[in-house]
Amino acid sequence: MTDIAEIFAPPVAANSTPKYAKSSDEDIMGKEDFLTLLVAQLQNQDPLNPDDATEFTSQLAEFSSLEQLQNLNESMESLASAQQQADKFATMGLMGQEVVYADSKFTFDGDPVKVGYQLDGTASSVTMTIQDEAGSTVATLHPTELKKGDHFLEWDGLDSEGNELPAGKYNIVLQASAAGDGNTIAVSPLVQSEVTGVDFSNSSGEAMIHTLAGAEISAGLIIAVYQPEQTHTKDITEEDEESSAFEDAIDGVVDDITEGVTRTSTPQQTNESAPTDEEQIEQDRLQHSMAG
Repeated sequence: MTDIAEIFAPPVAANSTPKYAKSSDEDIMGKEDFLTLLVAQLQNQDPLNPDDATEFTSQLAEFSSLEQLQNLNESMESLASAQQQADKFATMGLMGQEVVYADSKFTFDGDPVKVGYQLDGTASSVTMTIQDEAGSTVATLHPTELKKGDHFLEWDGLDSEGNELPAGKYNIVLQASAAGDGNTIAVSPLVQSEVTGVDFSNSSGEAMIHTLAGAEISAGLIIAVYQPEQTHTKDITEEDEESSAFEDAIDGVVDDITEGVTRTSTPQQTNESAPTDEEQIEQDRLQHSMAG
């Protein structure tokens, strides 16, 4: 049986797209479509059996909620876009700065490289092994900073025999023993290097940081940012705190002594007033008579 809709439907060309075909974006009903359907429903309702007022009120409430949600969605999209722009400007401000990031790989170009380690606890010993791209050990270092925190040293590019190594890519391998029981404790490699470039072409939209040490890392791996020639450190020992307190006490005593001397000398200088004219004439007369 032939459908009546098929009889009155206009012919469609073989290679043409029907007018009622919609793209994926058009399949999503917006607030304008919802309002159009609601008005059409009111216009075509049965006068003898109108729609229930409760149902109509419910539909209006749904329409209002839909509009609020769409406005909120647009606001959130604008906020996210503004935040992305702000993050880009902030990341561009890293150019020329020294950054500390968690990474075991670095590039040696002939100049000393700042490499470091992060200890999760106090250690009795730390061994830092430098390996080349082939995985062969070229240098073994024994750092002396053993307290919990971040520590750095400069590797001059010399092997264990004191020979200068060629420029290239190297890797840091760390091992730390805990103080007391000698068990292995967690230790992570760190690198401090100057930012030479920022790349926003990543498909994920995340900024990639290029450093002088040859790294290409995401901004999320950066631990700290410093002015050039500064070193990242965190640990403060009890001796440092006691020394600082002692220096403050000495400074306070010196200030008190200086203030006391000033108070003592000031009245003396004030009491030594210049003689009056009559006193000066009398002194001159006495000196003249004694000379005669």
